[in-house]
Amino acid sequence: MNREQQDFLQRPAQRTRGTEPGSRDIRNPREARSRDIRGPQDPRRKSPRQEPSDRMRQGRGERRPAGRRKRRRRNAVKGMLLSSALLIVLIALGVAGFLYYRQKGESKIQYAALYETKHYNQSQFQGELFAQDLCVTAGDVALDGFEGDPTLHAAGLFDVNQKQVLYADRMFDELYPASTTKLMTAYLTLKHGNLEDMVTVSETAVSFVDPEASLCGLQVGDQLTLYDLLCGLILHSGNDNAAVIAEYIGGSQEGFVDMMNQEALSMGASKTHFLNPHGLHEDGHYTTAYDLYLMFNACIQDQRFLDIIAMKSYNATVTGIDGSTRSEVWHASNYYSSGLAEPPSGVQVVGGKTGTTDQAGSCVILYHLDSTGRPLISVVMGASDKELLYNDTTRLVTAGSGS
Repeated sequence: MNREQQDFLQRPAQRTRGTEPGSRDIRNPREARSRDIRGPQDPRRKSPRQEPSDRMRQGRGERRPAGRRKRRRRNAVKGMLLSSALLIVLIALGVAGFLYYRQKGESKIQYAALYETKHYNQSQFQGELFAQDLCVTAGDVALDGFEGDPTLHAAGLFDVNQKQVLYADRMFDELYPASTTKLMTAYLTLKHGNLEDMVTVSETAVSFVDPEASLCGLQVGDQLTLYDLLCGLILHSGNDNAAVIAEYIGGSQEGFVDMMNQEALSMGASKTHFLNPHGLHEDGHYTTAYDLYLMFNACIQDQRFLDIIAMKSYNATVTGIDGSTRSEVWHASNYYSSGLAEPPSGVQVVGGKTGTTDQAGSCVILYHLDSTGRPLISVVMGASDKELLYNDTTRLVTAGSGS
């Protein structure tokens, strides 16, 4: 018997089942009793209740309980369902909005189409174009059968009914108008005056010292009607008549000149500037052949003007400052009306307005009726003398009327 066997026999009280060969040495009696009571562990049995220390270990990364994992999965599923539902709602709203605005757009297009179909041929605005009754040109216009005179300052021929410029030569050059200025004075008289009014002649209206001044012989204190003054202005080209009219209509000659310039602009005579109501020469007093046409065309719209220019002369009754009356005879200044020039063949010269100064030369603007009754306006400015003035006017009107 060796030493180990002897030691074993000497400690019988310490021998237990757990010390047998192949068994576990249980040194803690409490642990042994618990094992004896519970018996061997069954892997299918639930794990014992975890202590707080166990949960703390799981929070540090160890395996979580199965119930908590299920709750998290349920929450994740719910979140996905809510997100899907929200996405579906947003898509539905987008589609509905698209369809709504598309329908509105189509309805607007349909409304516009129906409106255009109904109203396309109807007048939505009625008004007059500025130049719809005017002859208009941008430059010179040649006329078959007429050779222009280079010695003239400007010339033009206009078909009133057809609104056509038949001939134009330097129509927009700024020129001195001489007494053709009185066309604007006559126009404002017809527009703003009462022709039956009795007018008294002032001292300033007859204080002309210019030897070129064409006068009707009015004296300070004379009284006559505005119609008398107008006839002497147009037919005999009285500068004194122009001054009396200007003071009566405009309050002063300066006030009337302002009216003349404003009216010229309203007519489209934008290259005209007046300094007096009669046309005696002043350097800043000018117009163009085309602007004269605009003034004359405005005047002939009034039958009273046509009646006056058709006269060969006019007898005016004037009451002097002493109460006495006298008769003044004023003859037409254009050579056709006075018989000093042969009118164009087959053309009736109704009348018009003349003007002559050293600077302006001889000028005349006239209203004609051709053989068919077609109205024509002729303008010739800057002739060196009266004979050339009326010869060129006759050639121009004859070519334009087809005579």
